[in-house]
Amino acid sequence: MSEVDAKAARPLSPHLQIYKPILTMVTSILHRITGSALYVGTVLVAWWLIAIASGPAYYDFVSEIFGSILGRLVLFGFTWALTFHMIGGMRHLVWDTGRGLEKGTREKLALATVIGSVVLTILLWIIGYAVR
Repeated sequence: MSEVDAKAARPLSPHLQIYKPILTMVTSILHRITGSALYVGTVLVAWWLIAIASGPAYYDFVSEIFGSILGRLVLFGFTWALTFHMIGGMRHLVWDTGRGLEKGTREKLALATVIGSVVLTILLWIIGYAVR
């Protein structure tokens, strides 16, 4: 086999199947996904603000969509994405100071990000319904 054929047979970089998924890797990927999802959520917030400015009839229409089961599910997902991304950003700020980079601490911070985002999302929705 020539040298060119040997180079062509090898992958240029490791594939995802080689890596064992660990919590920090999963939270890193989720951080990127939630960051992208926040763009869509921002469009929904802008749509809501436009509905407020457009008058009562259009506001009622948009509120009906957001108040449906699917609308509430989307808003719940947006709230979770927002809290997860915020807590993940704080975790990265801690890492930027050079702290929390030890293996055990990294895993604990990643787990705290996941648990904290779920708890904070549920808490925000409970407070929102209580105030309503």
